[in-house]
Amino acid sequence: MTHVLRFFWTFGGNEVNLCPESAVAGACLEFRPMTKEYDYLVIGSGIAGMSFALKVASEDHRVALVCKSRLEEANTALAQGGVASVTNLEVDDFDKHIHDTMVAGDWISDPAAVEKVVREAPSQIRQLIQWGVDFDRKEDGSFDLHREGGHSEFRILHHADNTGFEIQESLIKAVRENPYIDVLEDHFAVEIITQHHLGKFVTRRTPDITCYGAYILTPEGNVDTYLAKVTLMATGGVGAVYLTTTNPLVATGDGIAMVYRAKGTVKDMEFIQFHPTALFHPGDRPSFLITEAMRGYGAILRNLKGERFMEKYDGRLELAPRDVVARAIDSEMKLHGDDHVFLDVTHKDPEETRRHFPNIYKKCLSLGIDITKDYIPVAPAAHYLCGGIKVDLNGESSIRRLYAVGECSCTGLHGGNRLASNSLIEAVVYADAAARHAREQIDHYTFRTDVPSWNDDGTRHPEEMVLITQSIREVNQIMGTYVGIVRSNLRLDRAWNRLDILYEETERLFKCSKVSREICELRNIINVGYLIMRQAKERKESRGLHYTLDYPPASHK
Repeated sequence: MTHVLRFFWTFGGNEVNLCPESAVAGACLEFRPMTKEYDYLVIGSGIAGMSFALKVASEDHRVALVCKSRLEEANTALAQGGVASVTNLEVDDFDKHIHDTMVAGDWISDPAAVEKVVREAPSQIRQLIQWGVDFDRKEDGSFDLHREGGHSEFRILHHADNTGFEIQESLIKAVRENPYIDVLEDHFAVEIITQHHLGKFVTRRTPDITCYGAYILTPEGNVDTYLAKVTLMATGGVGAVYLTTTNPLVATGDGIAMVYRAKGTVKDMEFIQFHPTALFHPGDRPSFLITEAMRGYGAILRNLKGERFMEKYDGRLELAPRDVVARAIDSEMKLHGDDHVFLDVTHKDPEETRRHFPNIYKKCLSLGIDITKDYIPVAPAAHYLCGGIKVDLNGESSIRRLYAVGECSCTGLHGGNRLASNSLIEAVVYADAAARHAREQIDHYTFRTDVPSWNDDGTRHPEEMVLITQSIREVNQIMGTYVGIVRSNLRLDRAWNRLDILYEETERLFKCSKVSREICELRNIINVGYLIMRQAKERKESRGLHYTLDYPPASHK
């Protein structure tokens, strides 16, 4: 029998086979796992990760773009509302947008981050257009701007009611056409590589923790070592920690959990935004989003008796910030023992409604709901994380050579609550900042040559998948029941105790199991759930999205 000895090494991020099959006879050996080198390693493929990759990729600097599923499956694609930016200077200005953002964030947003995003937004809108994003315009060629809750002016650029999908598709096209970006779909980042993996003792007080790349699980089940001069975390949010969420189920907080385990700084995890109006259709996961823009368009919230109720809770009615509206709906549901409320847009012109919200109209009609004639059943669902990996104005984390952008990062923009449609623009502004800073630094960095391969000596247990599935459901139930829209010390303590048991069981399973995406995702949602609880327990006040019965606010506006 003829065999081939294959030697693999990497050059510019590519495998090189030094011995073609026809050239050598002998024992067939393939050295696995592999080590690969890239200038930039981007983990995550939404608007943040792809826009960063497009800005740093060049003939001299290759990029690996790691995606745990497919490029199309990202939270960006589900963003219906749009992108906030000051463009109509006749009625709007930067100071108004800054003020609206600070108010929505309950005045704990970082003023420097807010000013950065607001003032740099128009230039990044132009960049998105250059990449092919087609925002809706009026007949005169000006942007067809929407207004959403918390905004004092019409400043939301959009593409019908599927803006995120339009952006994602445009960026995917640009990324796939870029010869200096290697797209690695169905690859899962297990851990980032730091001094800890080199046998050094690292604590959260270690001043120079450095990231050298990441261990990546391939579709074939190998864990390869990806060395990088610069690593970017763009893994999105944490919605899958909750049972009811608008996020794709890949949103398991992977980047945040990895950075936390690597002793990086994670901040403001208590601020989970629950979107007030997810379509209520039991069994759907994720829940279909009914965009904020529909309330900006004039939709009215009603309880199951048909009564409008927002005037009882806030003078801004349906256009109050999302945390106010979500708590009002939660209160109304508990008051009447209902599992949803209604969103009413039947008083608006039917043709205009179908034109503005074609995808919502189509989705609801598929369920027997004609939104031009029928009320839409809605309920709050976990939607957006305002906290995450703490970064500076350059998007750099507390770990050297590691940047974080998009929903997994905590820039300080959102503070206690995100202003509607500020997230997509934050992602591109900070991706641009991180790209500029990384390009200035990268030639000063070198690859580590002493990083060990991943130790994957574990085995697969027949009952492993059953245990993982059951544990994920338990985490979802714990978070939804005790760490939801309204919290208390008692509820948080109960959640803490229950999650601690799952943590111990999962860590034991991880140590003796062959690594898999499923066990890693379970570890990550447990780590993220712990961070949300811990930081919620540490905040001794009701502020922004964190509302606790033990520290109720003195008054409601």
